[in-house]
Amino acid sequence: MSAAPVLPLVSAAALPKGLIESASSRPIETLAFYRKHTESLLRQYMQKSLELGKTPSILGNCMFRGKVSSRQLHNFEDTVIFVFDIEKCLKSLDRFSQEVIARVALQEYSQGETAAMMGHSLRSIVRKYAEAIDRLTEIFLEYELLTLKQ
Repeated sequence: MSAAPVLPLVSAAALPKGLIESASSRPIETLAFYRKHTESLLRQYMQKSLELGKTPSILGNCMFRGKVSSRQLHNFEDTVIFVFDIEKCLKSLDRFSQEVIARVALQEYSQGETAAMMGHSLRSIVRKYAEAIDRLTEIFLEYELLTLKQ
């Protein structure tokens, strides 16, 4: 016999039909949904700044191997503006958030490796990284670098 308690009767309850339809018709808007888009913009920023021959300012004096691309830039001015806009957004974050984003999103360390390098717990880095990406998403939305689909 199992140690789990046995329920004599299980019943289900449902909301009235009108409440179900109104709840499902409007989307839930949270910034967590846009984290992948923000990370994609950060990867694009990293690639474009390396193509320009400029180390991203958030990384400081770090040396690392960049990915080589054989494709040409279509518009040099747009690339420069994009890189500087992203840098401006990153500079508006606090220093700890910048460091976490630099390690995880730009240098592609795992969150566990980042926790070990920075001397923090994994749980703390996971929470701070999510908060930093969400804050950066808000800034990208404010500067219209990222747009919400309606």
